[in-house]
Amino acid sequence: MKVYKTDEIRNITLIGNAGSGKTTLAEAMLFEGGVINRRGDVGSKNTVSDYHLIEQEYGNSVFSSLMYTEVNGKKINILDTPGMDDFCGGVVASLQVAPLALMVIDASTGIGAGTESAFRHAELANNKLIFVLNHLDNENANYDQDVENLKGKFGNKVTIVQYPVETGIGFNSIVDVLKMKMYKYGPDGGKPQVLDIPESEKERSDKLHNELVEMAAENEESLMELFFEQGELSEEDMRRGIRTGMTKRDLFPVFCVSAKKNMGVGRLLEFVCNIAPAPYQVPMREILQGKPVVMSESNPTSLFVFKTAIEPHVGEVTYFKVMSGKVTEGKDLYNTFNNGKERISQLFVTAGKSRTAVTELVAGDIGCTVKLKDTKFNQTLCEKELDLKFAPIKFPDPKFRVAISAVAETDDEKVGEVLHKMKDEDPTYIVNYFKELKQLIVEGQGEYHLNTLKWYFDHIHKIDIEFKAPKIPYRETITKFALGDYRHKKQSGGSGQFGEVHMIIEPYEEGSLPKNMFIMNGKEQKISVRDTQENVLPWGGKLVYHNCIVGGSIDLRFLPAILKGIMEKMEEGPLTGSYARDIRVYIYDGKMHPVDSNEISFRLAGRNAFSIAFRDAGAKILEPIYDLDVWVQGDRMGDVMSDLQGRRALIMGMGSERGYEKITARVPLKEMNKYSTSLSSLTGGRGVFNMKFANYEKVPQEVQEELLTAYAAEEKEE
Repeated sequence: MKVYKTDEIRNITLIGNAGSGKTTLAEAMLFEGGVINRRGDVGSKNTVSDYHLIEQEYGNSVFSSLMYTEVNGKKINILDTPGMDDFCGGVVASLQVAPLALMVIDASTGIGAGTESAFRHAELANNKLIFVLNHLDNENANYDQDVENLKGKFGNKVTIVQYPVETGIGFNSIVDVLKMKMYKYGPDGGKPQVLDIPESEKERSDKLHNELVEMAAENEESLMELFFEQGELSEEDMRRGIRTGMTKRDLFPVFCVSAKKNMGVGRLLEFVCNIAPAPYQVPMREILQGKPVVMSESNPTSLFVFKTAIEPHVGEVTYFKVMSGKVTEGKDLYNTFNNGKERISQLFVTAGKSRTAVTELVAGDIGCTVKLKDTKFNQTLCEKELDLKFAPIKFPDPKFRVAISAVAETDDEKVGEVLHKMKDEDPTYIVNYFKELKQLIVEGQGEYHLNTLKWYFDHIHKIDIEFKAPKIPYRETITKFALGDYRHKKQSGGSGQFGEVHMIIEPYEEGSLPKNMFIMNGKEQKISVRDTQENVLPWGGKLVYHNCIVGGSIDLRFLPAILKGIMEKMEEGPLTGSYARDIRVYIYDGKMHPVDSNEISFRLAGRNAFSIAFRDAGAKILEPIYDLDVWVQGDRMGDVMSDLQGRRALIMGMGSERGYEKITARVPLKEMNKYSTSLSSLTGGRGVFNMKFANYEKVPQEVQEELLTAYAAEEKEE
């Protein structure tokens, strides 16, 4: 295969709703470029992308697929991405390495939930955008309505470059108001006749051409002056203006295709070759470490890894974009993430699962290699002199969580290994073991996303797993002052054990000062704080520990042991076994024995004295509260608000943002189980939310009673 130079490369991403025809469009693009000699079909399960078993079973893309085609002396790298937002990791990563997005829309169904989510991802990545109306040969296709809806949703930046003469089963001709020609196709598509626009379409095409000229001219002052002077722009000038407008995201061209019949695809690719930026025309990815580099073949080599995949019979495949220089077979590079050395033993360009070996890839190109030792997605490989680290891709926060466990305990280790591999392949899976909950929790983008994980365990790895509702990381604290004392005494021949501890505990608030007067047994008693130790707890909050011992009743060497005993009980609160926090402890008296006192005696005495005091200190359960932002269509606002109120949410505000109504609320994590599924159901898949931990707050009394009852039942069962 020819080695393409940087200015001969174009990188594009296919995005859009599930079922819009992205995979079929990719087939037609590869066929047009001669990369394949026969177009596959999703229904026949023989397409270049969507080659994984799960994708063929689902009938939808689950992973992004890298392909390429060759048109007019240029190589176009194509990333076909999933349409369901549950699998948005592939969309987000692809948009980071391919700056032009083709938003494919099913002309028979119009804007879908996946269209809106894909647009948001492209907007965050600041990608240029082309709308591609597909399925115009479908009997329900409604081009005019689709364009009107696009403008209503995304504004007047939506600009017609092509329109169909007729939609439905008679679709075979497209008027191009940039070229001012009509493209007419035979029944099987392919190479069209390029004709003059017929008189019947003259008025409409002239009107749309003038609108396109004005939109192009508005994006550059020199073009505007030229337009005023001449009243017209050349095709080359229009392309320049369109390119500028697309770069500023002020212009979104609309194109027409029937991907299944290969109509309009060749012209779309020609436009991409002429309009899409060459890699060196795109701003360099943010550099966190090392010397700045330019996307040029003459610079030292650097690669950014944007995807890792596991392929049957191959193992790990590492996908990268060449950011500078060129990479050749046998080249040694350094991983600046782990300071490891990697040899690029093989280089490939890919068309789905088909890999073609190449000897060299230059700056701006996208390819893959296999069998690297320890390089994963989001890492940088470069020549040692650069010591370069590119900014990682930021993936969306998870929206759905489950606890996962093997049905057979003997499979626990295997489950961990599989999850580790799946996380490398799809970084939107977040996997953590929570010691306090005794649960392995997996977070993802939605219920469907996590059910896909289970599919892999069932069908590929043959491991029986089960999903459970994740436990909530409650905290326990106290609300009032209490006393506790305990004597630990044990005698069993030889040296015994003896330790006695008297303590006061009270709630701790940040910035508060210790007290020196307490009422004990009906009398006021003064204590003096001699030493203070603030312990910032790993699970949040503090334990403030005061030494108030007078007269040496407890030797100073035993105070750390008492603290250790208290900490043991802080890790296992008496109400629900959750971590305790925000407590102040005064050790003010005790007794010891000259022979039998030791550290273990005072650890146990401190532990038990703390437990006694805790039970009398108005113990309360705290629950995690999250800040929640929800974006919904206006007509679903009432349903979403009602649902949130049923989840004990406190509505903090409402407003409009990004064409949606925005609800801001604070809501307990306990009430958010399966919220992504509920919101999708309430909004037809269009609702979007994100949530972020805010703080801990006391649970209502009725909720505390429910939790105590449930914990008691659980303890009895165990």
